Amino acid sequence: MSAGKRGSNHGRPRRDGIGGRLAGWAARHAQVSLSALGELSRTPLGTLMTTLLIGISLALPSALYLVVENGRTVVAGWERSAQVSVFLRAEVEDPRAEALAEVVRGWGGVEAVGVLRREQALQEYKSMAGVTGTLEALGTNPLPAVLLVQPREDPSNPAGLDALLQRLAALPEADAAQFDQQWVRRLQAIMGVIHRAVLLLACLLGLGVLLVVANTTRLAIQGHRDEIEIMKLCGATDAFVRRPFLYTGLWYGILGAALAGLLLGLAQAGLAAPIARLALLYGSSYRPHGFQAGYALGLLASGAGLGLCGAWVAVGQHLRRIEPSRT
Repeated sequence: MSAGKRGSNHGRPRRDGIGGRLAGWAARHAQVSLSALGELSRTPLGTLMTTLLIGISLALPSALYLVVENGRTVVAGWERSAQVSVFLRAEVEDPRAEALAEVVRGWGGVEAVGVLRREQALQEYKSMAGVTGTLEALGTNPLPAVLLVQPREDPSNPAGLDALLQRLAALPEADAAQFDQQWVRRLQAIMGVIHRAVLLLACLLGLGVLLVVANTTRLAIQGHRDEIEIMKLCGATDAFVRRPFLYTGLWYGILGAALAGLLLGLAQAGLAAPIARLALLYGSSYRPHGFQAGYALGLLASGAGLGLCGAWVAVGQHLRRIEPSRT
């Protein structure tokens, strides 16, 4: 008979197998997650205030980070257009400047070389300085020819650019050589400092989010103290009691991150037209990169992680102190 029973059960899926246990585990967690979300919906004002605080705390460093990243992109574009100006000696005529430019074009670290002839330099100076009468009184052109050297080296690499600058300055025909965008390097260094400051601010505000969620969870635990004692009297484990509070913290983080994303999207939409007009005034077609899908996922994951960690800290500290009275 036992063999027959075994045969009759042959081919049936075991309900206590791995798949069944995983399905049961997922169903329980989904139920608790939805229950925690429903609990938040029953206190809309408190949930809204906490979510706003979390959202603003996440949106502020995110917005500053986007501003810094766009600034670094613009500075990198300026660096790629950087060039070295080599001022030749006054006695070097234009044909000799052309021949020297051909020699420099053959150097390994040079992308391109242009020549600003003496007459071109004079006309350009007249248009900018407005001293035509003074220059005409001199009778001769005092301005030298200039080689405009586009380096192949990355301008953000000081060693390679300095080596090229020294080599150009050592030419017998050169009077001086200067990198036209030294200020770009200084600006890039400033952007690096601001980037570090934004990361520090993000860490501090992230800690603030964690503390907000922890304090909110602590208040929720105190509000459900009697229920927790009854559950423990009925044999509920700490993991079972802990689960709803962890999901509450998780939902706070997700909702706060979603609100932060909404604020960033609204800010981006409001600033798009003024930024486009500003770029047009400078003859640029640059379009800032803003709140994109990958960045949104990172913000959502950060908010969820902070919310979950904050709830875990609060639950770990306060749940153990609640023990049912058996008297």
